[in-house]
Amino acid sequence: MLLMVIGITFVTTTMIVLGVYLVSTTESTQEVVRGRIEQLRAADRWAGIATDLKLVRDEMFSTVPALHKLLAQAPGVAKLQKYISQAGMKTKPAKLVLVTVVIGAATYIVVGQFIAIYFAFAAAIVMSFIPFGVVAWKRRQRLDLFEERFPDALDMLGRAVRAGHAFSSAMELVVKESPEPVAGEFSITFEEQNYGIPMRDALTHMAERVPMFDVRFLITALIVQRDSGGNLAEILDQLSKVIRERFRIRRDVKVKTALGRMTAGILMSLPIGMLLLLSFVNPEYENVLFNDPYGPYILALAASMQVIGGLILWRIVQIEV
Repeated sequence: MLLMVIGITFVTTTMIVLGVYLVSTTESTQEVVRGRIEQLRAADRWAGIATDLKLVRDEMFSTVPALHKLLAQAPGVAKLQKYISQAGMKTKPAKLVLVTVVIGAATYIVVGQFIAIYFAFAAAIVMSFIPFGVVAWKRRQRLDLFEERFPDALDMLGRAVRAGHAFSSAMELVVKESPEPVAGEFSITFEEQNYGIPMRDALTHMAERVPMFDVRFLITALIVQRDSGGNLAEILDQLSKVIRERFRIRRDVKVKTALGRMTAGILMSLPIGMLLLLSFVNPEYENVLFNDPYGPYILALAASMQVIGGLILWRIVQIEV
């Protein structure tokens, strides 16, 4: 038992030291290079332009070469990197995976000293989702901010086109005058078409980076306008009005479903709150759940039903507009 504890402590310490090393590594220059390489790869993928990428070092999943090779063979790492990029974070997938493993292992070791092993394992799994939850939260915040500022960018595009600017010049104006994250996404699209990618492909690539219906509406409208002609400024103005109206309706729906979301939160937290309250008021009353052989199974069943009920309630209040 002592050797097991020593081994687990050694592994955890090693992962923590490696995690601190990865987190503290500066990546400012590497991120610039990574952005340029991604644009060159997009040119090769969308326009068939020969960029001789074999002579250029591919983007890394980690600053540690051995860890990069290991992650390059794992499925889904490229999607994870795209997910992190949509959150506007500079973290590499290796850091996120390593932090997840360290948090899970540390939770298992610490909690396992006080409660049963299976509860410690469950707590470790729950705590391991925290880094991914932070990435998902930041991604949602960034996309919401993009959606809120996107109509202003469309208005700016419409005014620039109406003043006689070409669409590429209008995009450059949006890059200079708009705040983030709108300026960053339009900047990538503007630089891609400067590298020689057709405008249609550069806009389609932006739809991949920003998975939103509003961006797809813009790209569809621009492609139709370029193929069949029409008043581009009028199209951009009408699209801006439609997006603003959708945004207003979505806020109204959010207000009207506030009661349902609050009810879901109360119902989800009520059993946990009662369990904690009884542990202080009358510990003997709830000890049966932990001492009886069937107690852990009942708790696991209750937790599973709580999760399923929470997902159902969440799905009910999610209304697409």
